Amino acid sequence: MPTVTHTVVDSPYDLLTLVAVDGVLSRMYMTDQRHRPPEETFGAPDPRPFTEAMRQLDAYFAGELTEFDLPLHLVGTPFQLRVWEQLRLIPYGETRTYGELADALGSPGASRAVGLANGKNPVTIIVPCHRVIGSGGSLTGYGGGLARKQRLLAFESGAAEPDALF
Repeated sequence: MPTVTHTVVDSPYDLLTLVAVDGVLSRMYMTDQRHRPPEETFGAPDPRPFTEAMRQLDAYFAGELTEFDLPLHLVGTPFQLRVWEQLRLIPYGETRTYGELADALGSPGASRAVGLANGKNPVTIIVPCHRVIGSGGSLTGYGGGLARKQRLLAFESGAAEPDALF
């Protein structure tokens, strides 16, 4: 049976709950995030497995880190895992459309499926699903809410400081 632990950290975007499976980051949720499972699935509180994740998150929010380098234990369908890997390839400060991600996956026309997989991303911010936009440049769904998505994109583009976001 895997060991599941969690910790809660503060961020400019609300409290973040980090969940590890056998010491490896598996999920990260904002307080009122869509698809957030019940708290009883987060395991025992224990900040020890999250030292490096917290360090990198602090550096990200300070504007000093643009690419996370953390091992992740992601659980999803094979297609979801492929989408989440593509999300990690979107450079800091840039966006991609759902259609562009579908093309990159070799599945043109699968933009809706990409959107559904994107919406189930279990590690917000670190797997940057906020960098995916609609085909006309519109901001579309985000599990943490469109206001957070807009603020994350503004922060990454240099248009806003994280402390000014909430």
